[in-house]
Formats: sequence, C-alpha cells, structure tokens
Amino acid sequence: MRVLVVEDTTALAAQLRAALEQADFAVDLAPDGEEASFLGETEPYDAVVLDLGLPKLDGLSVLRRWRSAGRTMPVLVLTARGGWAEKVEGLNAGADDYLAKPFAMAELIARVKALIRRAHGHARPEIACGPLSIDTVLKQVTLNGAPVRLTTLEFNLLAYLAHRIGQPVSKTELTEHLYAQDFDRDSNTLEVIVGRLRRKLGDGLIETIRGQGYRLAGAAHG
Repeated sequence: MRVLVVEDTTALAAQLRAALEQADFAVDLAPDGEEASFLGETEPYDAVVLDLGLPKLDGLSVLRRWRSAGRTMPVLVLTARGGWAEKVEGLNAGADDYLAKPFAMAELIARVKALIRRAHGHARPEIACGPLSIDTVLKQVTLNGAPVRLTTLEFNLLAYLAHRIGQPVSKTELTEHLYAQDFDRDSNTLEVIVGRLRRKLGDGLIETIRGQGYRLAGAAHG
C-alpha cells in the first residue's frame, strides 16, 4: 500500500516515513501544501497523512482541492492537541479521521490501516477468500487453516489484491501502489512475485485476466 505523508517538520516527517516503511507501506513525502496538492491529484495513494499547518498552501485548502477534483483516497489529518475547531474544519473539508499531536506511531499506523480497510468495504482486519485467510494487521496468511510463509513483497501484493477481491488489477496499478515514487519500478518483478505466490497458494486463487492484469478469485467476507 502506498501512503503520502504531508508534513513540513523534517524530523517528524522522517519519523513518520520510517514508521510507515517499517509497517511495509511505500511512502512519499511532501514538505509543503503545493507539492502535496500536486502529488495527491496526480499519483494514486491508498491513504494520506496530512498536517494542517503547511507552508505555501495550508492543509485544509489542499484537502478541499483534492475533494473538489474528485480524489477520494482516505485522509488522516494531524491536528494540534485540543484543536477541536481544526478537527471540525478538517472533517467538514473531507477528512476521514484525525489524530492530535503528539501521538503514538502505533496508533497512527493502526488508524491508517483501518482507513484503507474501510475504504474497500472491509470492517475487520481479516479478509477471507475461500480457503485463504489474510490478516492485514498481524500480516499472517493461512490456507485451509495452515500458515503460509510469505516474504514482505509477496504479502503486500497479496494484500493489495485481497482489498480489491474479485476485481482485475493491472500491473501498472500494482506497481504504483506497492512502490514509492522514487523506487526503481520493474513490472517483471511482479510476475516473479505472482509466480512465487501461486506456488505457495496453488494456481487457482490468483487469476491472470488477459489484457487487464491479475485478480484474486472468490467471494470475500470480513
């Protein structure tokens, strides 16, 4: 999953990036409102962490621009502690959640994951697909009740398909959402990862849809 962090305080931005990358997110940074506005309108993000006090263009204006442009990615707004007026303004501008500074990184990561799940209609951390169960919080996968050992990239690709279960996902979309902007992207890597997943999960779960990409087959619940 790919996340945009919009924060002008260099030290906090670095901490946020490190924590999110440790949680296996691909992370882009924007240090001001103008760059954030551009990235949010031109790049596909699964979620955004947005500070409101930004140089060049304030966070609320950025958020309003995104929503006016039809950008629907979930946005977690960072506010000053006790800044209830900011919280109300943020929610009215289209924010999906807020977190007051200072905050625990573990809570921020949990909230981001929850926003992404809800954006795709999954209320619970576990996503089930026939005999396959994917726990997006514990990062555990079971097949017919037996644990399946996956690498980080294998899990991230499988989890992305699981969030869009039953829908074809193109290689381009997978690449855009699994890697940060400055990563050397190679679509051939995806084919290798899908091949490894099929060997571990069986051929029937990840389908190749000609001309469209890959699809995790089956009915989901969770």
